[in-house]
Amino acid sequence: MDPFSWQTLTMCFAGGVVGAALGGLFSFVICGLLVMAGCLIAMSGGSEFLLLQVGLGPIFGPHTGGFAAGVVASTYAAAVSRNHPGGTAKDILSLLMDTSWDVLLVGGIVAVIGHLLAQGFTMIPVVNKSDVLALSVASTAVLARLAFQREMPWGNAESIRSIGYLKTDDRKISWVPWMLPLPKMLLYGFAAGVLSASLAAGAKGWLEPKVVAGVVSATVAFVIPLILGWSLAAMSLMALQFGSGATQKVPVWHCQAILAAMAYLYFDSVLVAGLVGAAAALLQELMARMFWNHGSNHVDPPACAIALGTIMLNVIR
Repeated sequence: MDPFSWQTLTMCFAGGVVGAALGGLFSFVICGLLVMAGCLIAMSGGSEFLLLQVGLGPIFGPHTGGFAAGVVASTYAAAVSRNHPGGTAKDILSLLMDTSWDVLLVGGIVAVIGHLLAQGFTMIPVVNKSDVLALSVASTAVLARLAFQREMPWGNAESIRSIGYLKTDDRKISWVPWMLPLPKMLLYGFAAGVLSASLAAGAKGWLEPKVVAGVVSATVAFVIPLILGWSLAAMSLMALQFGSGATQKVPVWHCQAILAAMAYLYFDSVLVAGLVGAAAALLQELMARMFWNHGSNHVDPPACAIALGTIMLNVIR
């Protein structure tokens, strides 16, 4: 697919409208399901289209309809249309179909912008060492905060003054407070990192002979081990979307999964991957305290951490 063709941009726009209607988190869960299905199809020697063009591409990737569209549409619905079902832009669980046509239109437009941003980031030195999809997700959310809520990227100044920039007011403003305190977060990050690295190791071993045989491309042979754990983590968030009470308190670990898998692919060590997973959990929490806790809309901590962590790993490599 030509990333700049009218056909691609039209499909991207349509995916954004659908993603906005489904809401940010539900569309992300669907994105994870599409990516997992795409991985399984490609691993069996089938088409790469579902993985690269749908789940990770312009049609329904996380930077388009598979997350970002719903996040920005939620911001617009709360701040401009004032018809957000949950009443707050931080609520990315509510579906937005029962809002108005302009909210869905914003989702479509944002999907196109997110796609074009990702394409542009690949052309910028140093920036292209980041995960450009995650960077696009973070960028569109920050732009929505600036445009629709007239709020700086770090959030509400009064909240920062009264509570402290990196403080949580005893977890009252925390993003996912059930992942705290830090010892629990570090332990889980390590375990999630090792799990993701284990999936990466198995997928890599399965795919390498298929690359030699010409059954799968070298690109897919790298992407699948990298993204398997991420897609599993994304799918697990359906507990947050549909659950309640203790059932809803699922760990948010796609950041740990992808950065740990990348560390394994770079350094061929499950232990290193586990340590990176623990570090990724800390980085994710730092991003939450910097950009989510004091803000009025959802600037995604995992996307921010993946974007920064990927640059760090590529520089260290």
